[in-house]
Amino acid sequence: MSMRRPASLALIGCLMMSGAGVASVQNSNTPAAAPHQVCHKVRVQDRPKDSHQIAGTLIGAAAGGLLGNQFGGGKGKVLTTAGGVVAGGYAGKKVQESHQQNNPTYHYEERCYESRQ
Repeated sequence: MSMRRPASLALIGCLMMSGAGVASVQNSNTPAAAPHQVCHKVRVQDRPKDSHQIAGTLIGAAAGGLLGNQFGGGKGKVLTTAGGVVAGGYAGKKVQESHQQNNPTYHYEERCYESRQ
């Protein structure tokens, strides 16, 4: 029994040295999948051209200034005009912002990736 153990160890050592270990065994029934490219068209929302709503702010400020100028007299007229500019600018910005959110524009992009299936 004592002779068997060293002979078994010697056999295992020889197999490991020859590269016939378990790690070198490959399953030949399942071929390796070749990588291939998969592409899809994806709908992407465009960024607004005027993302800071500058046009809406300026138009609203001009309209508010004209409207505010119709009221008051003397220094009161200056105050109502200034108030109209500020209020109109804010309102114009919010109107344009709402319009951009409710009417988005889109474009399509092709996006690809590699798959091994």
